[in-house]
Amino acid sequence: MNNTRKLTVMAAFIAIGIVGSQFIWFPAGVARAYPVQHAINVMAAISLGTGPAVLIAFLMALIRNLLGLGTLLAFPGGMIGAFLAGILYNRFKKKGWAAIGEIVGTGVIGALLSFPIANFLMDSASGALFFIPVFLVSCVPGAIIGLVLITRLNGQIKRVVNEKHEEAA
Repeated sequence: MNNTRKLTVMAAFIAIGIVGSQFIWFPAGVARAYPVQHAINVMAAISLGTGPAVLIAFLMALIRNLLGLGTLLAFPGGMIGAFLAGILYNRFKKKGWAAIGEIVGTGVIGALLSFPIANFLMDSASGALFFIPVFLVSCVPGAIIGLVLITRLNGQIKRVVNEKHEEAA
């Protein structure tokens, strides 16, 4: 696998996530819902693997926070969703499992782990179960969009990453 191509695809995913977050988001309690993040998590988990998907989720959350476009809750939600999407896709080799991993990872596990962050760092009095429906509203449509896009792209992303660079003789 060509590392330059892989890094280029990762950078493209991050750029799409940042630009998409400026246009497609909606308030959801103390959080902001970014379905583009979840779509990219699914697409990255399928086309690049677990590690790169988690790194992409982390960098998108970091950049969005630095630009004032996101909240601290993007870290546990996005990263856990990307991780579980990659793990389930690798285990079952079915794209649908990546979407399920994103939904469970972000919508349930990430939501529950967001409670202490919101409580202590963001001074929010919301209960732990408050975040589950809020996160699900964002990650379910995002995961479905990512699944549809990666299916429609018919392996184009994977092909770009895996092509061997032919050097001129």
